Amino acid sequence: MPSRPRRLRQQATRAEQALWQRLRDRQVEGFKFRRQEPVGPFVADFLCYEARLIVEVDGGQHGQDRQERKDAARTVRLCQDGFTVVRYGDNDVLENIDGVVADLAARLKRKES
Repeated sequence: MPSRPRRLRQQATRAEQALWQRLRDRQVEGFKFRRQEPVGPFVADFLCYEARLIVEVDGGQHGQDRQERKDAARTVRLCQDGFTVVRYGDNDVLENIDGVVADLAARLKRKES
């Protein structure tokens, strides 16, 4: 049986696939991203260790109360571990990927300074 991160990579959403095509191979400000990367008890959609930046791509289920509470608790825990967590909705990625990538590039530039 494949590991959970491997399964998640194989079952990536359209939005995750689209964003990965823009993040891979150090295309954003030269930073290396990993996808479906374990971080403690969690699996981050995308992680840049160098900038301590986690990018989450959220589908419609993340708008539900129970999931929002889980996401908030997860974000608090990851921030306590020194990460910055950025969330984008599926629609944001699919309809405005250039804007999402520009936002990430700006965040990465700020991390460098």
